[in-house]
Amino acid sequence: MNTPKPFAKLVAGAALLACALLPGCAGYRLGSMLPPEIKNVHVPTFINKTTEPQLEIDTTRFALQEFQKDGSLKLSSAEDADAVLEVKLTDYKLVPLQYAANRPTAALEYRITLYASIVMTRKRDGKVLAENPRCYGEGTFPVVGDLSSSKRTGLPKAAKDLAHDIVQKVTEVW
Repeated sequence: MNTPKPFAKLVAGAALLACALLPGCAGYRLGSMLPPEIKNVHVPTFINKTTEPQLEIDTTRFALQEFQKDGSLKLSSAEDADAVLEVKLTDYKLVPLQYAANRPTAALEYRITLYASIVMTRKRDGKVLAENPRCYGEGTFPVVGDLSSSKRTGLPKAAKDLAHDIVQKVTEVW
């Protein structure tokens, strides 16, 4: 009687396991879920519809960095782009999280939440490729000194978080 060697059993078991698990991954794809012809995107400066001035500067910058880090789409000029991503900053919320024990009206920590809507269109025909009315990012910060100066430490965190959410929603369109 010829018995299989332990290595052969291991290989056969691994193959059987792979056959059982691989069908679940059939729809999975690395990189962008956008049409394959979309390789370059133009991201103009965000449109700021909030009451907080100059939010569009940091949020646009962090989104560009996030697209570069992600690598699914290359940034390009409006002329060379396959698609254009328009982002509107729609809301800015500042919420106190923690108060001083001896001064219940003095906040020690705040949360900044930024909201945006996105529309990505294919340049050649104007077809909407990705759309989401509710992207958001948030960051917390302690109050050190005055609130205006302290907000400057929390805004980059919220802008980076928003940028990550935007890029994820653009590249992982289902």
